[in-house]
Amino acid sequence: MISDHVVDSANLDDPKTSWSVNDILRHFGLAYLAKYQDRMTIDQIKALGALAHCRTGSSGSIVYVCKQCARRHQVPKSCGNRHCPTCQGSKAKDWLEDQLSRLLPCSYFMITFTVPEPFRQFIRSHPRECYRALFEAAKESLVKLAKDPKYVGSDKIGMTAVLHTWGRDLNYHPHVHMIVPGDAIGRSGSDWLSSRSDFFVPVFALSKIYRAKYKELMKRSGLLPKIDPVVWQQSWNVNCQAVGDGRSSLKYLVPYVFRVATGNHRIKSVECNEDGSGTVMIAVKPSGQQRYQSMRLTAEEFIRRFLQHVLPTGLQKVRHYGFMHKRSKVSRTWLAMLVTVTLNMIYVLVVTPPTMPVKRIIECPDCGGELECIGFVKSSDGSHEGLDSS
Repeated sequence: MISDHVVDSANLDDPKTSWSVNDILRHFGLAYLAKYQDRMTIDQIKALGALAHCRTGSSGSIVYVCKQCARRHQVPKSCGNRHCPTCQGSKAKDWLEDQLSRLLPCSYFMITFTVPEPFRQFIRSHPRECYRALFEAAKESLVKLAKDPKYVGSDKIGMTAVLHTWGRDLNYHPHVHMIVPGDAIGRSGSDWLSSRSDFFVPVFALSKIYRAKYKELMKRSGLLPKIDPVVWQQSWNVNCQAVGDGRSSLKYLVPYVFRVATGNHRIKSVECNEDGSGTVMIAVKPSGQQRYQSMRLTAEEFIRRFLQHVLPTGLQKVRHYGFMHKRSKVSRTWLAMLVTVTLNMIYVLVVTPPTMPVKRIIECPDCGGELECIGFVKSSDGSHEGLDSS
């Protein structure tokens, strides 16, 4: 829950002050919660509370001592919530480097699976079941079409899928992006089957299979009778683009993996009214345009749009399938060699000693010495001043 202490502690009346998403939730979140709590999911309530308390000291602080000057420094704890734009930024670089290291020397495609606009409201009301079905239907339909001899000729394909739930204006638009190597392991398991570099599978046939697979999954979950039948009469659009070696597509997907709806950099200004309401100005990039434009929302509407993208607890928004899965029995080194030999390229085996993880050093702001963690303070209100052992 959000406390009055946390909300009132935000001293952001100066119009020149830079606001973050956390500041907005901290300043206006209590009023929003009081008005709409009965309509919010438990996950949304928890996310609102976590982001509002992030790095305020109300959740405790980590205490460091400098090995050089012996001075103590107290740093408010971060929430670590996967929906927090303040906490997730540092993870993006590590994820991207790991994914780039796993790319194969072949052509890649980015395939996007969407749902009809009238069906989005139902998905928002049943996120756990519908998000899982979105992943599963996309994967099963792609596997079914890939094994057709007219296209790839094998169902032993690999793919990385990323769930994306927002549009450019923060509105609800659930869809899945898949990064797919344009090839497959042959049925014998020892040969590599290549597709054309500019064509993987026909999207019209893929979209029809995808819709049928999704309908079947809704039937299995018991939700089919609750869905308007007109949904299954509409087109379920699928887009497939050739993306070269896949590097640019992975860089494109990184913000969707470690960010929800919007980042702090897009908050242009916030206005607070005497009655406790407010207005938020954010930067948006309209579809088909390269320049950002300003969009004004009430603080209440901003929070609503932000929270509708909070994912159910435990639901994975990134999934790997086939030989792209980390626990795949297919050796990545062997697979890379098979690809290069099949495509008549030169395979270079580079043997390097295993690298030891580099210890992250936190520097003292006073002397530049190394800071050592010695414990933490439970809260910043003076009620728990003692240090807990780390």
